[in-house]
Amino acid sequence: MSTESSLEKTLLALTDRITHIEDLEAIKQLKALYCQICDDGHDPERIVDVFTEDAVWEGRGIGKAEGHAAIKRLFSGFRDTISYSQHMVMNPRISINGDRANGTWYFLGPFTFVEGNQAKWQAARYHEDYVKIEGEWKIKHLRVKGPGMSADYQEGWAK
Repeated sequence: MSTESSLEKTLLALTDRITHIEDLEAIKQLKALYCQICDDGHDPERIVDVFTEDAVWEGRGIGKAEGHAAIKRLFSGFRDTISYSQHMVMNPRISINGDRANGTWYFLGPFTFVEGNQAKWQAARYHEDYVKIEGEWKIKHLRVKGPGMSADYQEGWAK
């Protein structure tokens, strides 16, 4: 094997590794943006920026929205019923295969619901599929799943 050929292989391998790291970070930033939009009033106009046109948002016990128009309606409802939220996501497990990826995130957050000014702790897992479109990662399918928790702030989750 020539030195030039070996160097080319090494450079290609490094390029692939850098691309992989950049894609991981881009997906993490996408998820952070999703959380920021949720915590800034569940803005229905901004939230669609993180989703593909045909995306699906579905949550156990919450419902399912397919496409930008339905996701906007869903987030309008969130805006009307949630006066405060702080989405904290952690422990991402992201798998990338070319321009497709999937990830799982743990979620924990305090929420205040408008009705009765209810303070609650919410916990769940996000299971997500992503696609890279014209160099930008978007959420294709977001699923909020258990094991989950919704507990009154005062009573806690042990009861």
